[in-house]
Amino acid sequence: KKRYLDFPTDPQLIAQMLGDDAALKGTPAHVRIPGGIDPFEIAVRAIIGQQVTVRGARSVTERIVAAFGEAIETPFAGLNLLFPTPAALAGADPGAIAGLGMPLARAQTLVRLGENVADGRVKLARGAVALGRAGLATLKGIGPWTIEYVALRGLGDPDAFPEGDSAIKAALGIEKGAGLIAERWRPWRSYAAIRLWAKSAANQKEREA
Repeated sequence: KKRYLDFPTDPQLIAQMLGDDAALKGTPAHVRIPGGIDPFEIAVRAIIGQQVTVRGARSVTERIVAAFGEAIETPFAGLNLLFPTPAALAGADPGAIAGLGMPLARAQTLVRLGENVADGRVKLARGAVALGRAGLATLKGIGPWTIEYVALRGLGDPDAFPEGDSAIKAALGIEKGAGLIAERWRPWRSYAAIRLWAKSAANQKEREA
C-alpha cells in the first residue's frame, strides 16, 4: 500500500533535485505520484481517456464496468462491481464496447490489451517498468502518451513523461517541445509531470470561477 501512495519517496528530496526550474514555476513543490493498485485497470482507463475529457472518460468507464465487471456484495451502496478482468475484456465484442460510447478502433485496442494480458504476452506489474513498457509498445492502438501514463501511474516509473499531454503543454505554455524541456528533470520526470498537472488543474479552476 505504501508503494501505491508513493510513501517511500521523500518529496522534499525530489523538490531539491528538480530545483528552482523556471518551467516549474507556479507548481506545488512537494508532490507524490498517485499510483494505481491494478496496472491493467490504469491501462484500460488510459486507453478510454485518449483524446477525450476526464468527465467523458469517467462516464464511458462506468458503462464498461457495468457491462463487463463482476458483481460482488459489499456493505457500501454503489460498490457492487469489480473492475473488468483481462479475460472479461478479451472475450468481449469490440462492437459492444464501442456502443458504450467510444470509437471502434479504441474498443478493439481494449480487447487486444485484455487478450495479451490474459495470456501473459503483456505483463503489467508495479515495479516491472521495462517489461511493461515493452509489452504495451507491441500493441496496435497504444501510443507514447498511453505508455508514459501507464508507466507513471501503474508501473511506478519515476521518470515517465507524457510529453504530448494537453494539460502539461498548457501548464508549460507551449504547443511543442515539452519533451526537450523535460530532459533536464531526469530521472524524476514523473514528479515534474504531477506538478504540471496540478498547475493546469488550478488554472482551469481559476478560469471557471
